[in-house]
Amino acid sequence: MPTESCDQTCQNTLFAELDEFIAQQTKGRDSLIPILHRAQDLFGFLPIDVQEHVAKALNLPVSEVLGVVTFYHYFTMQPRGRHTVNVCLGTACYVRGAKKVVEALAQELGVKIGETTADRRFSLTAQRCFGACGLAPVIMIDDDIHGRVTPKKIAGILAQYE
Repeated sequence: MPTESCDQTCQNTLFAELDEFIAQQTKGRDSLIPILHRAQDLFGFLPIDVQEHVAKALNLPVSEVLGVVTFYHYFTMQPRGRHTVNVCLGTACYVRGAKKVVEALAQELGVKIGETTADRRFSLTAQRCFGACGLAPVIMIDDDIHGRVTPKKIAGILAQYE
């Protein structure tokens, strides 16, 4: 649940749930990534107040937590949409038209890679390879794989995700 749609009571509940998870972990650097995963699952992203909370709970500098958050592609400090549209830009997909698929998605959604639509319905991301080269070009929306995607198919595919 993204924090900007959450009142103070809701925020307190999310932090309490995160604290329960942290209490079950070994204190220190070894548990940082699993805790950040849980925090992002709870809050929808990792704003600075969540990072500060995690740093304090693990007795780590905030700069170390921020370093991990900004290093790993999975983590985000920006709110994400309800659905993540991830485009494969691996060699097979790129050769078979992934660049045109990205352009069509960007135009249809009105965002660039790494951005979220104003209505928070979709976030657009890219990845180097999904391992589905036989279906190239491929996009993944949440956990659903869509293969042999063309710019003409984009609107129909997105319409499935209300």
